[in-house]
Amino acid sequence: MDIENYQTLVFDCDGVVLNSNKVKTEAFYKTALPYGESSAQQLVDYHVANGGISRYKKFEWFLHEILQGINGPNLEQLLTNYAAEVRHGLLTCEIASGLFELRKKTTHAKWLIISGGDQKELREIFSVRKLDSLFDGGIFGSPDSKEIILAREISAKNILENALFIGDSKYDYESSTKFGLNFLFLKKWSEFKNYSDFFEKKCVLILDDICAMNGVLNN
Repeated sequence: MDIENYQTLVFDCDGVVLNSNKVKTEAFYKTALPYGESSAQQLVDYHVANGGISRYKKFEWFLHEILQGINGPNLEQLLTNYAAEVRHGLLTCEIASGLFELRKKTTHAKWLIISGGDQKELREIFSVRKLDSLFDGGIFGSPDSKEIILAREISAKNILENALFIGDSKYDYESSTKFGLNFLFLKKWSEFKNYSDFFEKKCVLILDDICAMNGVLNN
């Protein structure tokens, strides 16, 4: 895979650009605790098994499939409480080492964020942490799904045909390859436990992190 030849690099956020998977996992658990520890753990398990899917769909699943009419916070309250839990973690978690170095090495390429995280929240966090200027193609997230965002940005020619998606989940792979993007899996911060089995017979490059991407470019 010749990373330097891609005209567009599309990044997931959590587990790729930010070390924030654990931040969000803990936030789901704390937000769901009013319904009890067992219910909270079921939401966490669903969240981890469905990495990359928006919080909106995860909480809708939680309310409809697990709670089934049990009294407690509604969808709007859950989303508000979750956002409050997540914000501090996103402002303080580790930024991927080598990110700015990679940007310098790929000045020819347009960069985008396409995440399951809330779009408004992402744009605020990236602005505060002075990362927004790296992503000249835009920062996109939920409530639109990754499929909707990819289809829209490809149609608008914001994502050119020779594009690479850099992600850390099964959903990242499935949504990006559906639209013809090549895929690179970063494993260091991923919560996708069975990634080696899943990718065993697929033509996917697996690297530790963005620093390793720089190493590939150096070689």
